[in-house]
Amino acid sequence: MIGYQIIQIVNAAFTVLIYLIIGRCLLSFIKHNPYQPIFKFVYDVTEPIMAPFRKLLPSAGGMDFSPILAVLALSLVQKLVIGILQGIF
Repeated sequence: MIGYQIIQIVNAAFTVLIYLIIGRCLLSFIKHNPYQPIFKFVYDVTEPIMAPFRKLLPSAGGMDFSPILAVLALSLVQKLVIGILQGIF
């Protein structure tokens, strides 16, 4: 029972992180104040994940493809971690 709850929490954390990255992409299309608390939270949470991918992928014609790679990598890690946790519990 506790194992199932841990798996659900880990799965939810990865899902929220993926949605925050998608939200950050959508924020880039609208004018906003990056110092507003909600926007600052989104940037502060997603930046540690986005920065390494941004270094790997140079922007192509002004387009930043690092969020796509970050979401794909997070999805892969999510499946691996959930699989490992299901094997343990």
